[in-house]
Amino acid sequence: MTGPIYISNERSVIGRMSQINWSLIFLVVCLACLGLACLYSAAGGQIEPWAGRQGVRFIFCLIIMLVLAVIDLRWWYKLAWPAYFIGLGLLMFVELMGRIGMGAQRWIDLGFMQLQPSELVKIAVIMVLARYYHGTAAEDTRRLSTLILPAIVILIPTGLVLLQPNLGTAIMIVLGGAAMVFLAGAPLWLFILGIGAGAAAIPVVWMFMHDYQKRRVETFLNPENDPLGAGYNIIQSKIAIGSGGISGKGYLEGTQSRLNFLPEKHTDFIFTLWAEEWGFIGGLFLLFLFALIFIYGTWIGLRCRNNFGRFLALGLTFNFSLYVFINIAMVMGLIPVVGIPLPLISYGGSVMLAVMIAFGLIMSCSLYSDSRLSRF
Repeated sequence: MTGPIYISNERSVIGRMSQINWSLIFLVVCLACLGLACLYSAAGGQIEPWAGRQGVRFIFCLIIMLVLAVIDLRWWYKLAWPAYFIGLGLLMFVELMGRIGMGAQRWIDLGFMQLQPSELVKIAVIMVLARYYHGTAAEDTRRLSTLILPAIVILIPTGLVLLQPNLGTAIMIVLGGAAMVFLAGAPLWLFILGIGAGAAAIPVVWMFMHDYQKRRVETFLNPENDPLGAGYNIIQSKIAIGSGGISGKGYLEGTQSRLNFLPEKHTDFIFTLWAEEWGFIGGLFLLFLFALIFIYGTWIGLRCRNNFGRFLALGLTFNFSLYVFINIAMVMGLIPVVGIPLPLISYGGSVMLAVMIAFGLIMSCSLYSDSRLSRF
Protein backbone atom coordinates (compact mmCIF):
# COMPACT_ATOMS: atom_id res chain seq x y z
CA MET A 1 0.00 0.00 0.00
CA THR A 2 2.86 2.39 0.77
CA GLY A 3 4.43 2.23 -2.71
CA PRO A 4 1.35 3.11 -4.79
CA ILE A 5 0.42 5.97 -2.47
CA TYR A 6 3.89 7.44 -2.85
CA ILE A 7 3.78 7.19 -6.65
CA SER A 8 0.32 8.78 -6.74
CA ASN A 9 1.45 11.74 -4.64
CA GLU A 10 4.53 12.20 -6.84
CA ARG A 11 2.43 12.29 -9.97
CA SER A 12 0.09 14.72 -8.28
CA VAL A 13 2.93 17.12 -7.56
CA ILE A 14 4.25 16.83 -11.12
CA GLY A 15 0.74 17.44 -12.41
CA ARG A 16 0.43 20.56 -10.29
CA MET A 17 3.77 21.87 -11.53
CA SER A 18 2.60 21.49 -15.13
CA GLN A 19 -0.51 23.55 -14.33
CA ILE A 20 1.36 26.48 -12.80
CA ASN A 21 0.94 29.79 -14.59
CA TRP A 22 4.26 29.68 -16.45
CA SER A 23 3.49 32.88 -18.31
CA LEU A 24 3.54 34.76 -15.02
CA ILE A 25 6.79 33.02 -14.06
CA PHE A 26 8.28 34.08 -17.42
CA LEU A 27 7.42 37.73 -16.70
CA VAL A 28 8.91 37.48 -13.21
CA VAL A 29 12.13 35.98 -14.60
CA CYS A 30 12.31 38.68 -17.29
CA LEU A 31 12.03 41.44 -14.68
CA ALA A 32 14.65 39.77 -12.50
CA CYS A 33 17.03 39.49 -15.46
CA LEU A 34 16.56 43.19 -16.22
CA GLY A 35 17.31 43.89 -12.58
CA LEU A 36 20.54 41.89 -12.77
CA ALA A 37 21.51 43.81 -15.90
CA CYS A 38 20.92 47.08 -14.04
CA LEU A 39 23.00 45.95 -11.07
CA TYR A 40 25.80 44.87 -13.44
CA SER A 41 25.74 48.33 -14.95
CA ALA A 42 25.56 50.03 -11.55
CA ALA A 43 28.82 48.30 -10.61
CA GLY A 44 30.51 49.62 -13.74
CA GLY A 45 30.26 46.40 -15.72
CA GLN A 46 31.13 44.08 -12.84
CA ILE A 47 29.29 41.05 -11.43
CA GLU A 48 30.29 42.00 -7.92
CA PRO A 49 29.27 43.32 -5.51
CA TRP A 50 25.57 43.32 -6.44
CA ALA A 51 24.56 41.35 -9.54
CA GLY A 52 26.13 38.04 -8.48
CA ARG A 53 24.60 38.06 -5.01
CA GLN A 54 21.23 39.14 -6.35
CA GLY A 55 21.28 36.33 -8.90
CA VAL A 56 21.88 33.71 -6.20
CA ARG A 57 19.08 35.23 -4.11
CA PHE A 58 16.70 35.12 -7.04
CA ILE A 59 17.35 31.44 -7.76
CA PHE A 60 16.77 30.64 -4.08
CA CYS A 61 13.56 32.72 -4.00
CA LEU A 62 12.37 31.22 -7.29
CA ILE A 63 12.54 27.74 -5.75
CA ILE A 64 10.59 28.98 -2.73
CA MET A 65 7.98 30.52 -5.03
CA LEU A 66 7.46 27.26 -6.94
CA VAL A 67 7.17 25.25 -3.73
CA LEU A 68 4.59 27.66 -2.31
CA ALA A 69 2.65 27.64 -5.58
CA VAL A 70 1.86 23.90 -5.43
CA ILE A 71 0.74 23.92 -1.78
CA ASP A 72 -3.02 23.61 -1.42
CA LEU A 73 -4.74 26.96 -0.87
CA ARG A 74 -6.54 25.52 2.14
CA TRP A 75 -3.20 25.37 3.96
CA TRP A 76 -2.64 29.08 3.40
CA TYR A 77 -6.12 29.69 4.75
CA LYS A 78 -5.20 27.81 7.94
CA LEU A 79 -1.80 29.48 8.25
CA ALA A 80 -3.04 33.08 7.88
CA TRP A 81 -3.31 33.87 11.60
CA PRO A 82 -0.12 31.99 12.60
CA ALA A 83 1.80 33.91 9.91
CA TYR A 84 0.41 37.19 11.24
CA PHE A 85 1.40 36.49 14.85
CA ILE A 86 4.84 35.29 13.80
CA GLY A 87 5.22 38.55 11.88
CA LEU A 88 4.27 40.57 14.95
CA GLY A 89 6.74 38.57 17.00
CA LEU A 90 9.52 39.34 14.53
CA LEU A 91 8.65 43.05 14.60
CA MET A 92 8.87 43.02 18.40
CA PHE A 93 12.19 41.19 18.19
CA VAL A 94 13.49 43.86 15.81
CA GLU A 95 12.44 46.55 18.28
CA LEU A 96 14.38 44.85 21.08
CA MET A 97 17.39 43.31 19.35
CA GLY A 98 17.30 44.30 15.67
CA ARG A 99 20.29 45.51 13.71
CA ILE A 100 20.60 49.26 13.32
CA GLY A 101 21.49 50.68 9.91
CA MET A 102 21.19 54.18 8.41
CA GLY A 103 19.66 55.45 11.64
CA ALA A 104 16.86 52.87 11.75
CA GLN A 105 16.38 49.55 13.53
CA ARG A 106 14.67 47.40 10.92
CA TRP A 107 16.70 44.24 10.32
CA ILE A 108 17.43 40.85 11.84
CA ASP A 109 20.92 39.54 11.11
CA LEU A 110 20.58 35.95 9.88
CA GLY A 111 24.24 35.69 8.93
CA PHE A 112 23.67 35.00 5.23
CA MET A 113 21.25 37.95 4.84
CA GLN A 114 19.68 40.86 6.65
CA LEU A 115 15.96 40.10 7.03
CA GLN A 116 13.50 42.98 7.23
CA PRO A 117 10.38 41.45 8.87
CA SER A 118 8.16 44.40 7.95
CA GLU A 119 8.27 43.25 4.31
CA LEU A 120 6.85 39.86 5.29
CA VAL A 121 4.25 41.43 7.58
CA LYS A 122 2.66 43.14 4.56
CA ILE A 123 1.84 39.68 3.20
CA ALA A 124 0.62 38.39 6.56
CA VAL A 125 -1.79 41.33 6.96
CA ILE A 126 -3.29 40.64 3.53
CA MET A 127 -3.59 36.91 4.30
CA VAL A 128 -5.46 37.57 7.57
CA LEU A 129 -7.82 40.09 5.98
CA ALA A 130 -8.48 37.68 3.08
CA ARG A 131 -9.40 34.97 5.59
CA TYR A 132 -11.54 37.37 7.63
CA TYR A 133 -13.56 38.59 4.66
CA HIS A 134 -13.87 35.06 3.30
CA GLY A 135 -15.92 34.27 6.39
CA THR A 136 -17.89 37.54 6.35
CA ALA A 137 -21.17 37.70 4.47
CA ALA A 138 -21.27 40.27 1.69
CA GLU A 139 -24.14 42.18 3.31
CA ASP A 140 -22.18 42.47 6.57
CA THR A 141 -19.10 44.12 5.07
CA ARG A 142 -20.89 47.48 5.00
CA ARG A 143 -21.45 47.45 8.75
CA LEU A 144 -19.04 49.50 10.84
CA SER A 145 -18.82 46.72 13.42
CA THR A 146 -17.09 44.47 10.88
CA LEU A 147 -14.31 47.06 10.54
CA ILE A 148 -13.08 46.72 14.12
CA LEU A 149 -10.98 43.59 13.61
CA PRO A 150 -9.47 44.74 10.27
CA ALA A 151 -8.52 48.06 11.89
CA ILE A 152 -6.74 46.23 14.72
CA VAL A 153 -5.01 43.87 12.28
CA ILE A 154 -3.71 46.84 10.27
CA LEU A 155 -2.84 49.30 13.04
CA ILE A 156 -0.82 47.00 15.35
CA PRO A 157 1.94 46.20 12.81
CA THR A 158 1.76 49.76 11.48
CA GLY A 159 2.55 51.10 14.95
CA LEU A 160 5.44 48.66 15.39
CA VAL A 161 6.90 49.61 12.01
CA LEU A 162 6.62 53.33 12.82
CA LEU A 163 8.75 52.73 15.92
CA GLN A 164 11.68 51.53 13.79
CA PRO A 165 11.11 54.18 12.22
CA ASN A 166 9.96 53.21 8.72
CA LEU A 167 7.25 55.54 7.44
CA GLY A 168 7.25 54.22 3.87
CA THR A 169 6.56 50.62 4.88
CA ALA A 170 3.97 51.73 7.45
CA ILE A 171 2.14 53.62 4.70
CA MET A 172 2.21 50.54 2.48
CA ILE A 173 0.72 48.37 5.24
CA VAL A 174 -2.11 50.88 5.73
CA LEU A 175 -2.77 51.24 1.99
CA GLY A 176 -2.66 47.47 1.44
CA GLY A 177 -5.07 46.90 4.31
CA ALA A 178 -7.37 49.68 3.13
CA ALA A 179 -7.42 48.13 -0.34
CA MET A 180 -8.57 44.83 1.16
CA VAL A 181 -11.36 46.57 3.07
CA PHE A 182 -12.41 48.33 -0.15
CA LEU A 183 -12.37 45.10 -2.17
CA ALA A 184 -14.55 43.46 0.48
CA GLY A 185 -17.26 46.04 -0.16
CA ALA A 186 -16.90 48.65 2.59
CA PRO A 187 -18.88 51.83 1.83
CA LEU A 188 -17.14 54.48 -0.27
CA TRP A 189 -18.04 57.28 2.14
CA LEU A 190 -15.86 55.61 4.73
CA PHE A 191 -12.76 56.06 2.57
CA ILE A 192 -13.68 59.65 1.74
CA LEU A 193 -14.05 60.31 5.46
CA GLY A 194 -10.72 58.61 6.12
CA ILE A 195 -8.92 60.71 3.52
CA GLY A 196 -10.44 63.86 4.99
CA ALA A 197 -9.45 62.86 8.51
CA GLY A 198 -5.94 62.08 7.31
CA ALA A 199 -5.62 65.48 5.67
CA ALA A 200 -6.89 67.20 8.82
CA ALA A 201 -4.37 65.27 10.94
CA ILE A 202 -1.35 66.40 8.89
CA PRO A 203 -0.36 69.19 11.37
CA VAL A 204 -0.47 66.70 14.26
CA VAL A 205 1.47 64.08 12.30
CA TRP A 206 4.07 66.72 11.41
CA MET A 207 4.75 67.33 15.11
CA PHE A 208 5.60 63.67 15.69
CA MET A 209 7.70 63.15 12.55
CA HIS A 210 11.44 62.67 12.87
CA ASP A 211 13.73 65.42 11.62
CA TYR A 212 14.91 63.40 8.62
CA GLN A 213 11.27 62.75 7.63
CA LYS A 214 10.49 66.47 7.81
CA ARG A 215 13.53 67.19 5.65
CA ARG A 216 12.27 64.71 3.05
CA VAL A 217 8.94 66.54 2.82
CA GLU A 218 10.65 69.94 2.65
CA THR A 219 12.99 68.60 -0.03
CA PHE A 220 10.04 67.28 -2.02
CA LEU A 221 8.38 70.71 -1.96
CA ASN A 222 11.56 72.56 -2.95
CA PRO A 223 14.67 70.43 -3.56
CA GLU A 224 16.63 73.44 -4.88
CA ASN A 225 16.77 74.91 -1.36
CA ASP A 226 19.58 72.48 -0.52
CA PRO A 227 20.98 71.19 -3.83
CA LEU A 228 24.16 69.75 -2.28
CA GLY A 229 22.47 68.36 0.82
CA ALA A 230 18.95 67.03 1.32
CA GLY A 231 17.90 67.88 -2.24
CA TYR A 232 20.91 66.28 -3.92
CA ASN A 233 19.41 62.82 -4.45
CA ILE A 234 16.20 63.90 -6.15
CA ILE A 235 17.93 66.58 -8.25
CA GLN A 236 20.46 64.08 -9.60
CA SER A 237 17.66 61.59 -10.16
CA LYS A 238 15.73 64.04 -12.33
CA ILE A 239 18.88 64.93 -14.25
CA ALA A 240 19.56 61.25 -14.97
CA ILE A 241 15.99 60.58 -16.15
CA GLY A 242 15.95 63.69 -18.33
CA SER A 243 19.38 63.02 -19.83
CA GLY A 244 18.20 59.65 -21.12
CA GLY A 245 15.97 61.34 -23.68
CA ILE A 246 13.81 59.19 -25.94
CA SER A 247 16.07 56.21 -26.57
CA GLY A 248 18.70 56.54 -23.83
CA LYS A 249 22.49 56.79 -23.84
CA GLY A 250 23.02 53.07 -24.24
CA TYR A 251 23.78 50.18 -21.91
CA LEU A 252 26.72 50.90 -19.57
CA GLU A 253 26.91 54.43 -21.00
CA GLY A 254 24.97 56.37 -18.37
CA THR A 255 27.17 59.27 -17.29
CA GLN A 256 25.27 60.05 -14.09
CA SER A 257 25.74 56.52 -12.81
CA ARG A 258 29.26 55.90 -14.17
CA LEU A 259 30.53 59.15 -12.63
CA ASN A 260 28.76 58.34 -9.35
CA PHE A 261 26.53 61.40 -9.41
CA LEU A 262 23.49 59.15 -9.13
CA PRO A 263 22.75 58.26 -5.47
CA GLU A 264 21.62 54.80 -4.33
CA LYS A 265 21.79 53.68 -7.95
CA HIS A 266 21.60 49.99 -7.01
CA THR A 267 18.65 50.27 -4.60
CA ASP A 268 15.93 52.91 -4.36
CA PHE A 269 17.05 54.98 -7.39
CA ILE A 270 17.76 52.14 -9.79
CA PHE A 271 14.93 53.21 -12.13
CA THR A 272 16.87 56.40 -12.87
CA LEU A 273 19.86 54.32 -14.00
CA TRP A 274 17.57 52.32 -16.30
CA ALA A 275 15.91 55.47 -17.67
CA GLU A 276 19.24 57.16 -18.38
CA GLU A 277 20.57 54.15 -20.30
CA TRP A 278 17.38 53.16 -22.11
CA GLY A 279 15.45 56.42 -22.23
CA PHE A 280 11.74 57.04 -22.38
CA ILE A 281 11.15 53.97 -24.55
CA GLY A 282 12.99 51.73 -22.10
CA GLY A 283 11.06 53.21 -19.20
CA LEU A 284 7.77 52.49 -20.93
CA PHE A 285 8.89 48.94 -21.68
CA LEU A 286 9.70 48.32 -18.02
CA LEU A 287 6.33 49.76 -16.97
CA PHE A 288 4.68 47.53 -19.57
CA LEU A 289 6.20 44.42 -17.94
CA PHE A 290 5.00 45.56 -14.53
CA ALA A 291 1.54 46.22 -15.99
CA LEU A 292 1.38 42.71 -17.46
CA ILE A 293 2.13 41.22 -14.04
CA PHE A 294 -0.58 43.41 -12.51
CA ILE A 295 -3.04 42.21 -15.17
CA TYR A 296 -2.13 38.56 -14.60
CA GLY A 297 -2.51 38.88 -10.84
CA THR A 298 -5.85 40.64 -11.18
CA TRP A 299 -7.09 38.04 -13.66
CA ILE A 300 -6.10 35.22 -11.30
CA GLY A 301 -7.93 36.91 -8.44
CA LEU A 302 -11.12 37.53 -10.40
CA ARG A 303 -11.37 33.94 -11.63
CA CYS A 304 -11.04 32.41 -8.15
CA ARG A 305 -14.27 30.78 -7.04
CA ASN A 306 -13.58 31.17 -3.33
CA ASN A 307 -13.39 34.51 -1.56
CA PHE A 308 -10.14 33.77 0.24
CA GLY A 309 -8.24 33.13 -2.99
CA ARG A 310 -9.90 36.10 -4.68
CA PHE A 311 -9.07 38.56 -1.91
CA LEU A 312 -5.58 37.12 -1.42
CA ALA A 313 -4.58 37.33 -5.09
CA LEU A 314 -6.05 40.81 -5.57
CA GLY A 315 -4.54 42.11 -2.33
CA LEU A 316 -1.06 40.78 -3.07
CA THR A 317 -1.24 42.12 -6.63
CA PHE A 318 -2.20 45.55 -5.32
CA ASN A 319 0.67 45.41 -2.80
CA PHE A 320 3.09 44.65 -5.65
CA SER A 321 1.76 47.59 -7.66
CA LEU A 322 2.29 49.86 -4.64
CA TYR A 323 6.01 49.09 -4.71
CA VAL A 324 6.17 50.07 -8.37
CA PHE A 325 4.04 53.21 -8.13
CA ILE A 326 5.69 54.60 -4.99
CA ASN A 327 9.25 53.93 -6.17
CA ILE A 328 8.86 55.43 -9.64
CA ALA A 329 6.82 58.39 -8.40
CA MET A 330 9.48 58.95 -5.72
CA VAL A 331 12.49 59.03 -8.06
CA MET A 332 10.60 61.31 -10.46
CA GLY A 333 9.93 63.80 -7.67
CA LEU A 334 6.16 63.29 -7.68
CA ILE A 335 6.07 62.22 -4.01
CA PRO A 336 8.56 62.56 -1.13
CA VAL A 337 11.41 60.06 -0.88
CA VAL A 338 10.27 57.24 1.41
CA GLY A 339 12.79 54.48 0.73
CA ILE A 340 10.67 51.97 -1.20
CA PRO A 341 12.66 49.76 -3.64
CA LEU A 342 11.62 48.75 -7.14
CA PRO A 343 10.61 45.06 -6.87
CA LEU A 344 12.80 42.51 -8.68
CA ILE A 345 14.99 45.35 -9.97
CA SER A 346 16.49 46.97 -6.87
CA TYR A 347 19.21 45.21 -4.88
CA GLY A 348 17.99 43.66 -1.64
CA GLY A 349 17.08 40.30 -0.18
CA SER A 350 14.07 41.01 2.04
CA VAL A 351 11.94 42.67 -0.64
CA MET A 352 12.81 39.99 -3.19
CA LEU A 353 11.90 37.25 -0.71
CA ALA A 354 8.61 38.95 0.16
CA VAL A 355 7.70 39.57 -3.49
CA MET A 356 8.49 36.00 -4.55
CA ILE A 357 6.51 34.59 -1.61
CA ALA A 358 3.61 36.77 -2.75
CA PHE A 359 3.88 35.43 -6.30
CA GLY A 360 3.95 31.88 -4.94
CA LEU A 361 0.70 32.53 -3.07
CA ILE A 362 -0.87 34.17 -6.13
CA MET A 363 -0.01 31.13 -8.24
CA SER A 364 -1.45 28.88 -5.53
CA CYS A 365 -4.67 30.88 -5.88
CA SER A 366 -4.54 30.19 -9.62
CA LEU A 367 -3.78 26.50 -9.25
CA TYR A 368 -6.55 25.97 -6.68
CA SER A 369 -9.02 28.53 -8.00
CA ASP A 370 -11.83 25.98 -7.92
CA SER A 371 -11.22 24.86 -4.31
CA ARG A 372 -14.08 25.15 -1.89
CA LEU A 373 -13.26 26.60 1.53
CA SER A 374 -15.61 26.67 4.48
CA ARG A 375 -16.40 30.01 6.06
CA PHE A 376 -14.96 28.94 9.40
